[in-house]
Amino acid sequence: MKILAVCAHGLGSSFLMEMNLKKALKNLGIEAEVGHSDLSVTGNEDADLFVMGEDIAGSSSLDPQKIIKMKNLVSAAEYEEKLKAYFSAQGA
Repeated sequence: MKILAVCAHGLGSSFLMEMNLKKALKNLGIEAEVGHSDLSVTGNEDADLFVMGEDIAGSSSLDPQKIIKMKNLVSAAEYEEKLKAYFSAQGA
């Protein structure tokens, strides 16, 4: 599985989200390839799952079923909660 953290420019916010995603996945015992990108160059085929702030999700052309929307980009608890819910829904 490949997960991309996505922000408007692919720099600071997405890198911060990538690091938080890696920590949350490790805590949940889930293995995945995690990277970061900017919204303007990211397409549906680039990853299995996209994580982004709620503020940019509405302007995304990505498949909404493949998006996790974050309210707080620095909340470790929110990453774990939303990833756990996503993977539970997927039967993982």
